[in-house]
Amino acid sequence: MSHTAVPRRRPHLTRRLVQLYVGLALYGVSSALLVRAGLGLEPWGVLHQGLAERTGLSIGVVAIIVGAAVLLLWIPMRQRPGLGTVSNVFAIGLAMDGTLALVPEVHGLAARIAVMAAGIVLNGVATGLYIAARFGPGPRDGLMTGLHRRTGRSIRLVRTAIEVAVVATGFLLGGSLGVGTVLYAVSIGPLAQLFLRVFAVPGADLADGTVAPAPEPGTTAVTAPSPEEAILPQ
Repeated sequence: MSHTAVPRRRPHLTRRLVQLYVGLALYGVSSALLVRAGLGLEPWGVLHQGLAERTGLSIGVVAIIVGAAVLLLWIPMRQRPGLGTVSNVFAIGLAMDGTLALVPEVHGLAARIAVMAAGIVLNGVATGLYIAARFGPGPRDGLMTGLHRRTGRSIRLVRTAIEVAVVATGFLLGGSLGVGTVLYAVSIGPLAQLFLRVFAVPGADLADGTVAPAPEPGTTAVTAPSPEEAILPQ
């Protein structure tokens, strides 16, 4: 009697795909809200805006070009991109430009502060969604982890060095640096950690093909090192 092998179904695949693309779309929306607030962007947003000012391209298109260029830097570091990595390059920039086309300019300090706060919190939600989906880190996060492995330096040091260089370059090119940049820097770690717990998918496949164990009660749901190490403070 013969038995037909049935491929093992990857747990929660549909949920993970939804989380990935909703998270990436919301990341683009959150970045656009920070642009509309005009009180300072996240570090890479400062660079994107500065390059957009210099080139005349939309900030979303610049984000796509920069993401693709950073992804090329993975090659000498022998990093392997995942579905989330490639999707990140395109989805965030498209969502950002789409949101900027729909959301008008914000006037009045109170309204700008509210939009800035909404953008930062939404960015934390988006980060938790797409990282917890476990389809690989974004190009910029992978650059950090790749340099960490190649240089032996701590992720904290590598991330800080990259983001200082990115912010300084973006500011010199005309990017918006302000209180929003500072608030983003100090709050994104705790926000991302919170939403990583909220959106964790127990039993989901990790980027290396292994399966993440279900979290024990009272512990963080995300236990594997890679993607979130590049985002959360170490």
